[in-house]
Amino acid sequence: MSARELLIETFAHIPPAQAIEGLSPAAAERRVPGVQHSIAEIVAHVTFWATWFCERCEGTNAPMVTSAAIGWPPVTPGSWPDVQGRFLSALERAAAIGEDEGRLGSKMTPPIDFPPLAHYTVRDGIVHIAQHSAHHLGQVIVMRQMMGLWPPPSGSFTW
Repeated sequence: MSARELLIETFAHIPPAQAIEGLSPAAAERRVPGVQHSIAEIVAHVTFWATWFCERCEGTNAPMVTSAAIGWPPVTPGSWPDVQGRFLSALERAAAIGEDEGRLGSKMTPPIDFPPLAHYTVRDGIVHIAQHSAHHLGQVIVMRQMMGLWPPPSGSFTW
């Protein structure tokens, strides 16, 4: 499976761009009762970590955050188009990194300073981005369903 199929043109679940398409800023920023974050906040969170992992895959020594809250950047009212665009750009960046076959087996240098991830290769980083994105996009889909905003304009799987 190519990095593009893993991150952007997915087959096991609806593609990320489709999962977030057609949402107005008001809908993306709406609070769903009983849910801690808005869709925009979830997508900003996924973007934060996708960007961080891309930097690490590219050899930047970006330190691990000191608290989980740092990985949840604030979303300002009306910023949904920018949040959405940064998310899709981060996935494109990760796919481009993942298409470089010569790099995939390389250890991240320097290693990530978090013991469970210290062994990561570039491939591991790309897979981590894909898994993390899929996890949170599942939340987004359930929230859209709860808000009556599903399926997206281009449709969805029927099973």
